[in-house]
Parts: sequence; C-alpha cells; structure tokens
Amino acid sequence: MYDYNNKPELNITPLVDVMLVLLAILMVTAPVLEYEENINLPKGSKSQKIQQLKKIDISVNSLREVIVNKKKYPFDNFADNFILFSKNKNRDISVHIRADKGLKYEDVVYILKTVKEAGFFKVALITDG
Repeated sequence: MYDYNNKPELNITPLVDVMLVLLAILMVTAPVLEYEENINLPKGSKSQKIQQLKKIDISVNSLREVIVNKKKYPFDNFADNFILFSKNKNRDISVHIRADKGLKYEDVVYILKTVKEAGFFKVALITDG
C-alpha cells in the first residue's frame, strides 16, 4: 500500500546534464553566429543589353596547319602572322586554342607562348568533354 505521507525525492541530475549539453552547444555556436564577411557584390542593371563578347579562335589540326578565325597560316610562320593579325586587336579579348591530340606538346606550347608574347593573357585551352 502507498504511504501518502512520504514525499517523493526530486532527481535533478538528468536536468543538469541536459542543461550543460545545451550550454556547451551555445558556447560553440555563438562565435560562429557573430562572424561576418564583407563582400563587394557586382552592380548590375536590367536596362543594359548583353554584349556579345568577341574572341579569337585558334585551331591546330594534325597536319600542323594553324587556323585563326577561319584563316589558315603555316605552322612555321605562325608567330609572325599572329603578331600582324593581332596588331589592331584589343588585348582584353579572350583567345581559345584548340589543338589536335596527336600533336606534340611542344607545338601546343609554341602556340600558347606566341599568343602570350603578343600580349593576350585571357587564353584558354579548349578540350572535348
């Protein structure tokens, strides 16, 4: 039979354990919540039209023929011809180089070096997916 005069003991150990875990989580996450990074976002305008970016396409086939914007040049004279071709071009134009995979690495580096020496620094080597 139950004695109604006895008072039950209150066990607060699980409550203290839960509160300490919550305090530890709060201490770990609080510094993260206060961290802020300043970012300069680009400004855009909906009224401006998208400009078509110009580029220079250079292709080198397996016969070592260099094609610059659909005009063929011999590989041996490419450096001189490209300097003349790019004489009046803007140096901010991007250059895309496509080379046949059967070419020597040295030939592709020669094309890349010639383009860089002409003053173009936005150069990409294009590969198939």
